[in-house]
Amino acid sequence: MALARQDTNVKRRDASGPGQAERFPIVSMVLLALTFIGMMISIWMIFLYAPTDAIEGDAQRIFYFHLPSAIIGMLSLGIVALGGIVYLWKKDERWDWVARAAAELGTVFLTFALITGSIWGRTTWGTWWTWDARLTTTLILWFIYIGYLMLRSYMGRTPASARAGAVLAIIGLIDVPIIYESVNWWRTLHPQAVLPLGSSPQLPLEMLLTLVVAFITFTLLFSFLMVQLYQLEKMQTLAQQLRASVE
Repeated sequence: MALARQDTNVKRRDASGPGQAERFPIVSMVLLALTFIGMMISIWMIFLYAPTDAIEGDAQRIFYFHLPSAIIGMLSLGIVALGGIVYLWKKDERWDWVARAAAELGTVFLTFALITGSIWGRTTWGTWWTWDARLTTTLILWFIYIGYLMLRSYMGRTPASARAGAVLAIIGLIDVPIIYESVNWWRTLHPQAVLPLGSSPQLPLEMLLTLVVAFITFTLLFSFLMVQLYQLEKMQTLAQQLRASVE
C-alpha cells in the first residue's frame, strides 16, 4: 500500500511539474487559435473563393470537408498502430495513451467522412449508399475502429488491453492501402484520389488551393483535439492508479 501510494505521488508530481503545467496549455492555445483562423479562411475559400463545379454544382463543395476528414481518419489508424508498436517495444503506457486518443479521433473523423460522402453520393449518384469498393473498404475501417474501442473499453486499462489493442491496430492497418488502391484495383464509382495522397491535374488552381487549406485546417483541428485527449487519457490513468492505491 505504501509503495503504491508513493508511486502514485511520484507520478502525480511528474504530471503537475512546471514544464507540463506550462507547455500543454500554450500548445493547446496556439493550436486552437490556428484552427479557428484556418476554419474561417477555409469556409471563405470553400463557399466564396472556389468556383462552382460545372457538373456537380454546389454539391461538389462537400468534397472540401469529405476528403480531409477521410484522409485523417485513415492516417489516424497509422498513429494507433505506431503507438501500439512502440508500447509493445518499450512498455511505456504513454504510447498507449497516444493510441487510445488517436483511435477515438479517427473514429470521429471517419464517421464524418462517411456521412458527408453519403450526402454527396445522394446528390451525385442518386443514392445514399452503394457497395462501391472504396466505400466498402472504408466502412470496414470504421468497424475496425469500433472494434478497437469496444475491445479497449471491455478489457479496461490493463497491459493486456494495450497489447490486444496494438495487435488489432497493426492488423487493421492493412485496410488503409487497400482503401487507397481500391479505385485502381476494382471498377468503382468513386473518383480518383487527389492531393495530398495523389494528384489530380484536372482540378483548377482555386479548387486545389482550397483543398490544401482545408486539409491543413483539419490537421490542425486533429492536432488540437489529440493534445486534449492525450491529457484526458493521462488523467484517467492517474485517477485509476490513485483509486487503486486507496482501495
